[in-house]
Amino acid sequence: MNKGTRQTVRPVTRPYLTGSVTDENTVKGALGFLGLMVVVAVMTFLVCSMTSFDSGILRVLVNAAVVTLVLVILYNQGLGRGADAVARGETMYQRREKGLSVSESEIRVCYHPLKGFMMALIGVSPLILIALVLAVTTRQTVTGYGTLPSWLNAYMGRSEVGPALIAYTEVEGMSFLDILRVIVRILIMPFISMIGPANRAGLLWVERLSPLILLLPPAAYGIGYWRGTSVRTRIHTEISENAKRRRKREMKARKKRMAAPKGPEQLN
Repeated sequence: MNKGTRQTVRPVTRPYLTGSVTDENTVKGALGFLGLMVVVAVMTFLVCSMTSFDSGILRVLVNAAVVTLVLVILYNQGLGRGADAVARGETMYQRREKGLSVSESEIRVCYHPLKGFMMALIGVSPLILIALVLAVTTRQTVTGYGTLPSWLNAYMGRSEVGPALIAYTEVEGMSFLDILRVIVRILIMPFISMIGPANRAGLLWVERLSPLILLLPPAAYGIGYWRGTSVRTRIHTEISENAKRRRKREMKARKKRMAAPKGPEQLN
């Protein structure tokens, strides 16, 4: 089609009622998002554990793809929920225009541009709190003493040698910091895999930045929810364009029938 004959499609929008940032479904939605985050963390942990590579470039590419896929999924989930909220707002607007009663609770659950951000942020807040504690208290990990060779066991009873070797026989339990580190590293496993276990300084910075990393999923979900209006606009535009094309086809068919020559009339 030539540029001169190309027609510009005008977007079609419908008015809707705007709800509040939080409503009676916020806590339920936040818990659902928290459960989704836990499932995603476990899945990414398993995937990243099975895709460990010696090549740093390959490791970064694979884990970056995993992070991108997770964010796209959360974005699409927010997009669908935001579109549903806009559709609910359109329905409430039409009801009010017809003179029907619309309660405050029905208005609150309608679309609000910040509702997705708020819901996801509340849901992920326990995980961010854990990451904040780790970010403040973390320190660079060091290598332990290792395993004592068996042939040195005979020297453990000697007073001049035993005290120096006793540190190798002491087994340290997991501290509170170690437990936090395990939890946070599972939550941000793709970023841990990007750095690699040998880069202790890099792992330290990832742990310090873990609260910001955990803000990426709610940001993706919130942006998707915020874009819910664009989905409804696209739906209304497609409906309008389909109706126009249908009317054009009907007009062409009608003109064709009117222009068709009539057959000879039968004489009595």
